[in-house]
Amino acid sequence: MKTPEENFSDLGLQLPPPPKPLGVYKPCLVDGKYLFLSGHGTVQKDGTLIIGRIGEDLDIEAGKLAARQVGLAMLATIRANIGSLNKVKRVIKVLGMVNCTSDFEKHPYVINGCSELFASVWGSENGIGVRSAVGFGSLPDNIPVEIEAMFELK
Repeated sequence: MKTPEENFSDLGLQLPPPPKPLGVYKPCLVDGKYLFLSGHGTVQKDGTLIIGRIGEDLDIEAGKLAARQVGLAMLATIRANIGSLNKVKRVIKVLGMVNCTSDFEKHPYVINGCSELFASVWGSENGIGVRSAVGFGSLPDNIPVEIEAMFELK
């Protein structure tokens, strides 16, 4: 059985730099055996953000890729703060927020971009937790997706 780090390596994806807080908060907090990640945005490898509203500037597939990019930013934060993806036992909860037009209805499909990434890293048993996927009229800096999550540590 492969480790989460090996699973991530097999995906051939690159992590962006871990995002820096843009306000008064911690991006990552460990409390006992739990790891909480604040809302993360669409930070890319070069540090820029994916920008745009789904249903207006971006289509659903671009939104799903944006959600995967948020997941990558979250993995970067985990590595930067606790050293290795292998220290995470499982995903407990994901809250996905989608910046979209009022008639957009496929929020869960968009957030699957992150959920599928986590399932690939930690496996279907430990990489899939409970989840909410909701639509918003705007998000900071006009990013298309913001996600926060809670994990259990080993």
